[in-house]
Amino acid sequence: MATLVRSVARSLRRKNLSSMYCPASTLQSHATSFGFKDIAEEEKSKMVGNVFTSVASNYDLMNDLMSGGLHRLWKDRLVSKLNPFPGMKHLDVAGGTGDVAFRILENIKNVKRRAMQDVLDDDLIEETRIYVCDINPNMLGVGKKRAEERGFGLEKSLVWVEGDAEALSFEDNSMDGYTIAFGIRNVTHIEKVLAEAYRVLKRGGRFLCLELSHVDIPVYKDLYDVYSFSVIPAVGELVTGDRESYQYLVESVRRFPPQEQFAKMIADAGFQKVEYENLVGGVVAIHSGVKF
Repeated sequence: MATLVRSVARSLRRKNLSSMYCPASTLQSHATSFGFKDIAEEEKSKMVGNVFTSVASNYDLMNDLMSGGLHRLWKDRLVSKLNPFPGMKHLDVAGGTGDVAFRILENIKNVKRRAMQDVLDDDLIEETRIYVCDINPNMLGVGKKRAEERGFGLEKSLVWVEGDAEALSFEDNSMDGYTIAFGIRNVTHIEKVLAEAYRVLKRGGRFLCLELSHVDIPVYKDLYDVYSFSVIPAVGELVTGDRESYQYLVESVRRFPPQEQFAKMIADAGFQKVEYENLVGGVVAIHSGVKF
């Protein structure tokens, strides 16, 4: 079985070797990647938008199927690193379905219950703002619907914003925290996203990124490659009728910078105390940095 897995994995790597992740410096200045394809920069936003318009209604279901429900634990881990508090101003980018924002809000409300300082904490809860920013209105629509289903439909602390991670509409030094989960690999310019995150964070504010990443354990990597390229697109086609969007997903992960290189990019954007934690052997990683 192990020999078969290695054989299939080698075949997949040979097929895609010339298209796998390569540093931005090897691409022409006007080119970017869409999965394994090199495309003009001006095309990527539209193509990624089409992907998420297609998958929006089944986005959370597919996350459960693809990860075996583990994405819920990964997001819990992300929020635990954030350490939310009543009264904070937080920006969750590429968070259209609300999964991370709901966790942050619930965590803050739990902090309030534990604190037993009702009047003060009620005032702070009123001041809390969690901005859910996404470039895709369909994803935001799913998030708003889910908020209503969870009883957050009239929640003033949740603010839904259609916006571009590369050109945020928020003021400098205005946010206590910034999260982006499974979104940064889909942008055209990672450096611009990191620069915008740094700009909007207050001094002491924390940047946290949860993203599918790179597995470097040999046998596990072979299994992961087979699962990614053979199973995920097939499940996507079965559940949503859209194989191509999920083929893009697995390809985009391979084109995303490895953990150490992405950490360096975060540091180059000005963040300090940059670190990352691999989960499930590097299938996903949580990167973090602090603005001083």
